[in-house]
Amino acid sequence: MHVLVVNAGSSSLKVRLLDPGNEVVAKLDLGKWGGRHETGQLAEFVTGLDRVDAVGHRIVHGGAEFTGPVLLDRDVRDRIAALAELAPLHQPRGVAGIDALAEVASGVPAVACFDTAFHHDLPAAAATYALPRDWNERWRLRRYGFHGLSHAYAARRAASMLDRADPRVVSCHLGAGASLAAVAAGRSLDTTMGFTPLAGLVMATRSGSLDPGLLLWLLRRSGLAVDELADTLEHRAGLAGLTGGDGDMRDIAGSAGPVARQAFDVYIHRLRREIAGMAAAMDGLDVLVFTGGVGEHQPPVRAAAAAGLGFLGVRIDEEANDAATDDADITAAGAPVSTLVITAREDAEIAGQTRDLVAPH
Repeated sequence: MHVLVVNAGSSSLKVRLLDPGNEVVAKLDLGKWGGRHETGQLAEFVTGLDRVDAVGHRIVHGGAEFTGPVLLDRDVRDRIAALAELAPLHQPRGVAGIDALAEVASGVPAVACFDTAFHHDLPAAAATYALPRDWNERWRLRRYGFHGLSHAYAARRAASMLDRADPRVVSCHLGAGASLAAVAAGRSLDTTMGFTPLAGLVMATRSGSLDPGLLLWLLRRSGLAVDELADTLEHRAGLAGLTGGDGDMRDIAGSAGPVARQAFDVYIHRLRREIAGMAAAMDGLDVLVFTGGVGEHQPPVRAAAAAGLGFLGVRIDEEANDAATDDADITAAGAPVSTLVITAREDAEIAGQTRDLVAPH
């Protein structure tokens, strides 16, 4: 089955056609895609394809309702759109992608695959906020987690690469957005993002976890409006806020300047701390995985993170780390914990979920 995978970002659209072996046989990247009504290039691309058996959409937030992939129809589309307040930057774009493909690939079965779904059955101890019980129940407050499509693929690929059954994996999806997941026996036991994608690690432009008392203080004492604070936490914090730049780790890791150095150190400190926390959630660690744009392409980040995790059994081979491309094992000889670099393949995960749902029909 050939699956057209659609990933609608905050300002871009990435489309990949995957063959039954999950090889990419055609692709389209629209860097300044504005939404469903800008379908000219998309329609030209889709109509030029020899075969499309199904369409799989990446949707960031499934809320409490969508805990696995689902066949799309108008009702499902509207229920996904209703979750926009939980992911205001991403959800409307995902819905726009659904609408756009419905126009240019009408009649082709389509499936929504959710980044939150992999974490839907987090243990209660990991998912529950220490808030009044009636608040949690009334507003469905819980830690949802994100990047689940990437974490699911990375954990499964790690087990395959090492030929190990059900290893305890800490998956580090490090990109402009970043999160970790603790995965054992194929199940997410903990993750760093929470109710929204703002929590957890320091990211390119997002703050990661903050003291809620600090946010209350800012609202009460600084004169900041709620919308201004929200915009800052999403777009002007993280590495960008610490350096005054755009938060690009390529520039930060390669700089010897004191501002960049401090930002790098803050990033690594949080990363090490959260990796250790994920390992604690599984009573140990067998495999550490780096994936995502930063995880795959920044050896200094991997080296610095591993340097503080020797107590867990993490040690990497310096030459292997520097030379790593595609899927690679960078474990130092004799280290009890394997360290891998794995190419992010949300597209393969989406294609697999789409086939599983569409094939019986």
